[in-house]
Amino acid sequence: MNAKPKVLFTNLIPDEWIGTLKDKVEIIQDNPDDRFDRIGEVEGIFSLLDVPIKAEVLKNANSLKVISNMAVGFDNIDVNWCTENRIPVGNTPDAVTDSTADIAFGLIIAASRNFQKASADARSGQWKGWSLTNWLGMELSEKKLGILGMGKIGQAVAKRALGFKMKVIYHNRKQLDHFVEADYVSFEKLLQESDILSLHCPLTEETLGLIGRQELKMMKSSAILVNTARGKVVDQKALIDALKDGTIRAAGLDVTDPEPLPIMNELFKLDNCFLLPHVGTSTIDARKKMAMAACDNLLAGLRGEKLPYCVNPQIYSM
Repeated sequence: MNAKPKVLFTNLIPDEWIGTLKDKVEIIQDNPDDRFDRIGEVEGIFSLLDVPIKAEVLKNANSLKVISNMAVGFDNIDVNWCTENRIPVGNTPDAVTDSTADIAFGLIIAASRNFQKASADARSGQWKGWSLTNWLGMELSEKKLGILGMGKIGQAVAKRALGFKMKVIYHNRKQLDHFVEADYVSFEKLLQESDILSLHCPLTEETLGLIGRQELKMMKSSAILVNTARGKVVDQKALIDALKDGTIRAAGLDVTDPEPLPIMNELFKLDNCFLLPHVGTSTIDARKKMAMAACDNLLAGLRGEKLPYCVNPQIYSM
C-alpha cells in the first residue's frame, strides 16, 4: 500500500471541520516553535493567515506539491516564490462572503450611529436619561456608499446597502458589466464622493498603505471609513490623526496593524472608532465552509489536479 501523503498543519483544526481528510493524509502538527522542522518531508501545507510562510521556510520544502490557506487573503504566503517553483496556492473566497459582508455592514451601522460612544456612556453611568442632542448619528438612507474592491464580498456589501436605500459607487481594477445597480468611478472620485468608504481589496504591493494621509484629506469631513480587508491597506497613524482632528468623522475597523492591537494603541481611546478583533469570518457556518474548501484545495493539489480556488493559476500554463 502507498503511504499517505504527509501534510503540515500550521494550526489546530477541529476534526469535525476537516471530515475524512485525516483518513487520507498523515497530519504533521508540531509545536509553534518548531512547526517547520519537518517541512522537508511534507507534500502539502494546510495553513491559516496568522502563520507566515516565507521563502526562507519554503526553500527547504523539497517534496511540496500544494499550500492550502484557510482564508480569503494570502498575504501570509510568499506567493511569488510558490509561482516561480510551480507550487499552487489555494484560498477559500466563497466560504466567507456573507459572514464578512455582514460584519462590514454591521460596522457601517455602528460607526454611522455612534455606537462606540453611546455604549461607553451607557456602561460608565454617563447615560442620565433621554437626550435631544447626545449620540447623534447619520441615517444611511440616500447616503452614498463607496466600495473599494468590488469582488464577491464587495458586491455582497453593495446588495445589503441597496436594501437600506443607499446609493452605491465603486472602484475596482476593472468595471463590472453585471452589477448595474452600482456606478463605477475613479479612485479619486470614490474618495471625494463617498459618505461611507468600505474597503474590500486584497493586500498587495499596490494596496499597501493605499489609504494614507492624502487620501483621507480627499474624503468628506463627514465621511466614515470601514475596513474589513487588511489593516495594512490603511496608514494607521494617518487614520488616527484624521479621526482626532476631524479630517473624517469616524471609522469602523475589523482589521488593524498589527493584530492583536496593543491595548495602549490610540485607536482604543477614540470615541469615533468602532473596533472589532478581526471577526469577519467568525461564524460556525463560515469556518466549516472554509475548512471544507481548504480540504478540497489540498486534496486536489496532492493529486496533481487544478485547485478549485487557486490564487496563482498561471502555474498551470508554465
